[in-house]
Order: sequence, then structure tokens, then C-alpha cells
Amino acid sequence: MARSSATFVCQSCGAVHNKWSGRCDACGGWNTITEEAAPAPAGGGARKPSKGRAFALEGLKTDDAEPARRATGVGEFDRVCGGGLVPGSALLVGGDPGVGKSTLILQALAAYAKAGGSAVYISGEEAMAQVRLRAGRMGLAEAPVALGSATCIEDILTTLDKGKTPGIVAIDSIQTIWTSALEAAPGTIAQVRTSSFDLVRYAKATGAAVILVGHVTKDGQIAGPKAVEHLVDAVLYFEGERGHQFRILRAVKNRFGPTDEIGVFEMTGRGLAEVANPSALFLGDRDSASPGTAVFAGIEGTRPLLVEIQALVAEAGYGSPRRAVVGWDAGRLAMILAVLDSRGGLGVSAHDVYLNVAGGLKIGEPAADLAAAAALVSSFAGLPLPRDTVYFGEISLTGDIRPAPQAELRLKEAAKLGFSAAVVPQDTRCEGAGLKLKTVRNVGELLEFAGAPRGKSART
Repeated sequence: MARSSATFVCQSCGAVHNKWSGRCDACGGWNTITEEAAPAPAGGGARKPSKGRAFALEGLKTDDAEPARRATGVGEFDRVCGGGLVPGSALLVGGDPGVGKSTLILQALAAYAKAGGSAVYISGEEAMAQVRLRAGRMGLAEAPVALGSATCIEDILTTLDKGKTPGIVAIDSIQTIWTSALEAAPGTIAQVRTSSFDLVRYAKATGAAVILVGHVTKDGQIAGPKAVEHLVDAVLYFEGERGHQFRILRAVKNRFGPTDEIGVFEMTGRGLAEVANPSALFLGDRDSASPGTAVFAGIEGTRPLLVEIQALVAEAGYGSPRRAVVGWDAGRLAMILAVLDSRGGLGVSAHDVYLNVAGGLKIGEPAADLAAAAALVSSFAGLPLPRDTVYFGEISLTGDIRPAPQAELRLKEAAKLGFSAAVVPQDTRCEGAGLKLKTVRNVGELLEFAGAPRGKSART
């Protein structure tokens, strides 16, 4: 009689263990390891593989035209996807609970259906009455979206195979889908992986664009095995702070488009509204002339984006100075503070430092170094910076300020929003922007521009 072997799989990261333990060595999760039975092949030994079938090999060149993308009509969503959904592609959207993932997908499907497309929304978490109520609040009740509520993957695929293949299919969420081929509970690693594979295979075979909504862990990563992210063609994260009404849609993987584009939305009483001018939104009210604020002229994908960086330098209340950062890399802040002290002699390292990116945006571009440094210097010296000036440039460990790419695009966006000057690295070349440029070579010249005194220990 064939014996069945058992493996112990972590339901958080998918790591396989030889025996059960209370803590997963791979991800550190507690009580996440469960036993999964794997029946051995008949006869107790390995099955002899059958002879494979030869297939034709072809070249890279093709005369086939690129398939037309399926634009949903939600411009910010289509921008992040690369211009729309590619037929036969699979898209995974993740985000924190309550951030608006279901709202975004429902709006995208409704806009696509109103334009004449065929859209199907399968909800595994909510009853159809709940989805209809939300659609009514958003003013989408008249949209011709086919709605269903199911969690069994066999039932879903059988329903989708009946009739004409839809243009877009949304599954909300993939963690609730299960297959009868496995005995594991819904939401486990095996169930999520198998159900995702079946849906991706359906998309490739029929040409339908499939959107999967995924839960995230407490670390902000999409829950389930990483194999799901490898299976799909694009992975999008929907981000947003609870204290802000702004939402950011960001691509971290996209086989058919760029991965540095962002879409900006504003949460309203009738759903998500697209933000046509994110720069004006993130700048907000800048009538205050308080020290410690600087405007960074950044680039997110192909879009120039102006955002205000706020800094506060205060006397340390305890022996160890405190560092608090929101919207920027804490390690990069520590580096900027060290350069300002070592190369500029500012003496800010013994103080508490707080840095915030206004509007809830997260910045990862190195060109934000100059704006952050200017805000820090302004707060430390107690002198406000010129309100009509933008900043961008990367600061090196030597104290030099290096140029940033696409300077002309940044400056033109600043001029369009009413700024008249810019502090930029020395080698920046830009014509036709209409702004007065103040070039700086190192942090010492930045301190002179901001009016901050340089310490005696400065090394030049």
C-alpha cells in the first residue's frame, strides 16, 4: 500500500520544514506552520517520466502587431498599467485594509463597461447586496458590470466559460478562493498558489485580462507565496495614510510598462477621484513663512511632481537625539545629517530631527537630498527659505552636490506652478524653463545660501 509523506509548510512565507515547530525560521511568524499531506506515487517509488514531445523553436522577430490595450477609462489607473490592460494579462493589486482597493477596481470595471466593454466582478468577501450598496453610493448602479459572489475556483471558471469571454475579470480577493483539488483550508499557501495559477492560465488561454486583489501582511507585503507575484504580469500597490484622503497607486512589477509611474487619487464620498494636478495637491497651503520647509521638484515615472518637505530641528530632550521620518528613507536622513556636520560644520547631529513629506507621499528619489538638506538647515538656523524657490540634487558623502536627470522637466513644472527660482547642482543645464537658477557645488554653498553659520570644525 502506498504511503503518504507529510510536509510542514509556513502559511505566511511558504517555507517548507521537515517537522512542525511553533516559529518559522524563514519569516519569524508564530503558529503559521501547518501539515500538508503529499501522497506518494503508486508503487512507493518515483514514476518513470514519459518521453517528451518536440516543439518548434522560432526567432525573436515577428510581424504580429502589438495587441491593443484595454483602457478602463480611469486615467490614473491606466497610466500605472502602461496605457491600459493587455489582453491575456494578469494583474495583482495589493494594499492595506480599507485603503480602497475594491473601490478602485469597481470604478475601473464600471468605466470600462460604460464604454462598451464586457466586465465581470467576482466577490469572495462580500455578498452581492453589499457590492450593490457600495456601487449605489458611488453612482455606478447603472453600469453594465456582471456581478457574482463565489469562492470555488471550479465554479468561477465554469461560469466564465459560459458565453462570450469577458474583456476584464476581477477577483476580490485571491485569498478567499479555494479549489476542491486540495484539502487545505482557503487562504493557505497551497490554495492561493493553485487558484492563482488556474486564473492566470485562464487569462492566457482566453485573452481576458484578469485583476486579482490581494491582502497584505503587517509589513505591507502582499500576503501569500511569492510565487503568485512571479505568476502575474504586473503587481500594483495601493498606498495611503489613514490621516490623509490621498491615495497612491504604484507599480512594482510590470511586464508591459514602466515600474516607476504613480497614479494619484483622492478619496471622496462618491469613491476615488482622479487628481489631475498632483503637484498643487501635495504643495497645499504654503502661505506660511516659517523656517524648515523646502519644495522638492521630483520625477515619478514620466510625471514631474512638486512636493513640500518639512523639517524640524529641536534641542534634544534626552541624552540620545531622536530621529523621526515620514515619507522618506531614515538611513538617507542619517547620511545627510552626517554630511552637514562633517563637511559643513553645522552641528545638527546633537539635536532631535523630524522630517515629513507633506501629503502622505513616499519619496525614494536621491535627488530629494538637496531639498531635505535645505529644510534641515533652515529649521536649524531659524531662517525661512524663499517661498518661490524649488530644490533638487543628490548629495554625496564628500559634500558635493550631483546633478539630477530630467532637470528641464522639473523646472518647467515649477514654472507652471508659479515658482521663479531654483537651487540646483552646478552642472545643471536647462534652457527655456524661465526660472532663475542658483547653482551650488557643495553643502558649504548651500549653507551660505540659507544663511546658516558654518562651524569651526568644517572641513573644506
